[in-house]
Amino acid sequence: MSRAYPIWNRVEACIYKSSKDWGAKQHSAVEVCVGTSASNSHTFVNHRTTRRELENGDAEFRFYVDDVCVKRAVVTKKEREMHLLDHTDLAKN
Repeated sequence: MSRAYPIWNRVEACIYKSSKDWGAKQHSAVEVCVGTSASNSHTFVNHRTTRRELENGDAEFRFYVDDVCVKRAVVTKKEREMHLLDHTDLAKN
């Protein structure tokens, strides 16, 4: 049985025969490491997705790369449509 998660992550990698996916309700964070092995790896980039419910019931989603908001959107409660928002004023949030 599938679950209803507001944040859904679809992962594709050469080690999988098909894509993998997983969901989250309020936030998800991924640390991407690089190096030569699991014991010799270094953080390369972090990305995270957050969700918060607005007073009118809409949901605002933000996508961060290394703690800088690079994309922002609202999914309306009534129409269930996504609308991209300006994120340039949120670089410090």
